[in-house]
Amino acid sequence: MSSPSSQTPSSLTPILLLILAMASLQGGAALAKTLFPVIGAEGTSALRLLFSALMLQLYFRPWRVRMNARGWALIVAYGLSLGGMNLLFYMSLRTIPLGIAVALEFTGPLAVALLTSRKRMDFLWIALAAVGISLLIPRGFASQPLDPAGMMYALAAGLCWAAYIVVGRRAGQAHGAQTVALASTVAALCLLPIGLLHAGSALFAPDILPWALAVALLSSALPYALEINVLPKLPVRVFGTLLSLEPVLGALCGLMFLKETLTFMQWMAILAIVTASAGITLGNRRASEKASTSKRRCRR
Repeated sequence: MSSPSSQTPSSLTPILLLILAMASLQGGAALAKTLFPVIGAEGTSALRLLFSALMLQLYFRPWRVRMNARGWALIVAYGLSLGGMNLLFYMSLRTIPLGIAVALEFTGPLAVALLTSRKRMDFLWIALAAVGISLLIPRGFASQPLDPAGMMYALAAGLCWAAYIVVGRRAGQAHGAQTVALASTVAALCLLPIGLLHAGSALFAPDILPWALAVALLSSALPYALEINVLPKLPVRVFGTLLSLEPVLGALCGLMFLKETLTFMQWMAILAIVTASAGITLGNRRASEKASTSKRRCRR
């Protein structure tokens, strides 16, 4: 029989891999923000989805899937929610810090958890999240008030995230994991014209493409590869609770890579939203399982 000390490293490995996946996701978002001055949030989002779609197409080979008109309508809805989520999130990053944008976007999964729950305690967690959001609302006495438009973009991205979870769950149950690749292709096709309209020929400039590919690798390929190995080894409750730390990791990546500093009240707001997300996850295993496994693969 193995000793407890010999079991500890193996039990910690999935947790460390998940933290690495989240750090990769947030690092990809930070890198994406550095491309905004050249091709804008629209162009960056378009390229990020294009390269992600190509990677997922090669991995899942979804062209083997056969579905009817209703199935394709579901895929299109799935892709539109994915494209909207990515574009709106990047639009929010133009004017507000990364950690705050992630925290506000988390209101989408929180809303899904609330609507699928019948527990009174969850309403208290939602109230705590509302307190966190209220702490972020621009006020006249703040030294660096947040841009209201940026906050609205992040909240709208959260609504798209909620739709992505609900529609993605239905699509995945009906047609399997290949739906992720199909939806990402739909999203890329929808956003490419927007990116071209905004950035023009600069969108495919040779010095931009390697960085856009790196964004796609950090934001999709690496997190997905890590999480696909972590999911079978971690209880759903632990997995979902750890994912709630994403706003904190986003804030840290913003601080390290983008020099985005937050006030004490903004850190408290992020902490309130993280606590609310973790609390709902701990109280709703089944709902968090669906949200946690479907919300990650193509985000940002």
